[in-house]
Amino acid sequence: MSLWIIQSLNGVSYGCLLFLLAAGLTLTQGLLRVVNLTHGSYYLLGGYFGLMVVKSTNNYWLAILVGALTMGLLGTFIQAIFLSRYPHNELAQVLLTFGFLFLIGDLALWKFGGTPQTIPTPEIFQGAVSIGPARFPTYRFVLIAAGLIIGLFLWWFIDFTRVGMLVRASVDDAETASGLGVNTPVLMTSVFALGALLAGAAGVIGGPLVGMYPGADLDVLLLAIVCVILGGLGSLRGAFVAAIIVGLLDTAGRTLFPQFSLFAIFAPMAIILIVRPAGLFGREIA
Repeated sequence: MSLWIIQSLNGVSYGCLLFLLAAGLTLTQGLLRVVNLTHGSYYLLGGYFGLMVVKSTNNYWLAILVGALTMGLLGTFIQAIFLSRYPHNELAQVLLTFGFLFLIGDLALWKFGGTPQTIPTPEIFQGAVSIGPARFPTYRFVLIAAGLIIGLFLWWFIDFTRVGMLVRASVDDAETASGLGVNTPVLMTSVFALGALLAGAAGVIGGPLVGMYPGADLDVLLLAIVCVILGGLGSLRGAFVAAIIVGLLDTAGRTLFPQFSLFAIFAPMAIILIVRPAGLFGREIA
């Protein structure tokens, strides 16, 4: 019994990490209608920047701040200079962001090498909690807490603040919002930057667990896209539920039949989408 409890907690903690990625992606892709395949690069590069800060200062919290802010700035640059030129051209967005994904990946490989690296677990979160005869790492509880706290904050920000109201209004009718005095380009760039910031923070937070390695950007991007589609475009609640489901399925698949671990994720996803084409919490389009 304790083994299943441990595996379930592993899946939930990994799901909370995936939510940090999927939340930023659902904001940009679901709310802004921007296809952003560079999202995985923000995770990878944010993790590397966080590792550099930890090695220099041994300050984990500063590493999260640096990883998040630098990726927020990078996301702002890419959106304002490049993506803003193609607001309704999804093909151009795909090609552009996919190009940045490879470019940033190659630069990271050149700068940081091809050896997988991890961020040391902060001393305060080292150790484990006993669950029956087994022990569960304390840091995984930190991941669960981080996912819940950030999820609640984003829900409050989008649904209950004036800025969130303006974002939703601008997405529904940008011309009317602009006519009422809302600076929609700045607002959209800010939301895009928030998504990149969350991915950068996830790279540092997930550094002690997943680490950074060549190809991690594509791996996490794939799972984040699954969470966004499964949960429903633009739904933070859906992204959270889907991330937990994917985390549990991924953990169960790797434990029970590792050679079919991807099948354990995509087969249930296909079944759910047959029943709910718009995702678990997506809005059906008449």
